[in-house]
Amino acid sequence: MPTVLLVDDDRDVRSMLETVLDGAGFDVAAHDNGRAAVRDALRRVPDLAVLDVSMPGMSGLDVCRELRAHPETAQLPIVLLTALGQWLDVASGFAAGADDYVVKPFSPRDLLQRIEQLLGPA
Repeated sequence: MPTVLLVDDDRDVRSMLETVLDGAGFDVAAHDNGRAAVRDALRRVPDLAVLDVSMPGMSGLDVCRELRAHPETAQLPIVLLTALGQWLDVASGFAAGADDYVVKPFSPRDLLQRIEQLLGPA
């Protein structure tokens, strides 16, 4: 069962995503802040990360850069999830090392399809 690192400071969004991912057969390692997520990812490397961009303290962009900086997580597929959808926001996300960028509001089915594409065949 693939593990998804999920980081979102919004409890409702995090809970909804946990339910969707769990229902799709993923093991979910959920966190409400970037620092805890990075520590967890370096302890047990997930198969993919879904990161909210706008979080206090350590943003999703910071988490993305930090994960890319460590050899253990440098190749980890990363999806940024955010309400920031202007072209400059998207460009900043990809510049930070994201593999995909999903703008809120989003369809859970669309997010799952993107995750499955990034993970490739089982």
